Amino acid sequence: QVTPDALVYSTSLNYKPALAGSPVIIRTSPATVPIECHYPRRDNVSSNGIKPTWVPFSSTLSSEEKLPFFLHLMNEDWSAERGSAVFRLGEVLHFQAGVSLGSHVPLRVFVDSCMASPAPGRSSSPHYTFIDSSGCLVDGQLDDATSTFISPRPRQDVLQFAVDAFRFAGDSSNLIYITCHLKVSLAAQAPDPLNKACSFHKASNLWAPVEGTQDVCSCCEMRSCALAGNSSRLQVPSQRQGGRGRRELPSKLDPLVGEGDVVVGPLLIHSWQDHRGRRMPSEGKGN
Repeated sequence: QVTPDALVYSTSLNYKPALAGSPVIIRTSPATVPIECHYPRRDNVSSNGIKPTWVPFSSTLSSEEKLPFFLHLMNEDWSAERGSAVFRLGEVLHFQAGVSLGSHVPLRVFVDSCMASPAPGRSSSPHYTFIDSSGCLVDGQLDDATSTFISPRPRQDVLQFAVDAFRFAGDSSNLIYITCHLKVSLAAQAPDPLNKACSFHKASNLWAPVEGTQDVCSCCEMRSCALAGNSSRLQVPSQRQGGRGRRELPSKLDPLVGEGDVVVGPLLIHSWQDHRGRRMPSEGKGN
């Protein structure tokens, strides 16, 4: 039987007592026990334990259609969302990106790209891209910036990053909107050139990942990560072979894996010389 929320299997357990020592007596009674098993329709219903393999992951995402990504402005110690979207130049914007997993197998979230613009929308002009090339925080290369991803992550489904406040030259509104493209991969999958979070460390003049080997960031310098990603392959356990064998999947993100845009804004960025009483026309929150 199928209900809106569950698959219901019905059967019965029958007990027929065996003869006791005497062929004419029994010491127990026969019994029939009805049994109903209710399985949530979005859970794993196989007899095997849930394993982080591609099959349950992709089928679950297919039924859900879309993962709920979010991007929040956080306070300085990352303990809570920031109550105000007003900043001064010289301050740091603390962002927390993530995905609400629900009953999904473990996933790792990445910030594929981020851009700022004085109006909402990717087509807005002018715009400034500060995360590019599938997770390279390129703003950190500027001489006057300390922007970085925060390592280690608090959880695999959360990624934090800090960006020095900025505003658009010649724009009297001093408003910016942040649009980021987020995506996920299996948490058990090693980072690769298309699924990474890399910061530039000025002291060593090198790119460094939040997790994974340093070579996943080597494409950030030349912004050639798409080419590097197309030449690599992802491997995930093969369910057919009990997890021992492996099958290869393209490292290019499959639509079923999940990705989407999130927007924060407007943020008001003003200098210390600006009028202290100026207020936001409206304060936006991240999706």
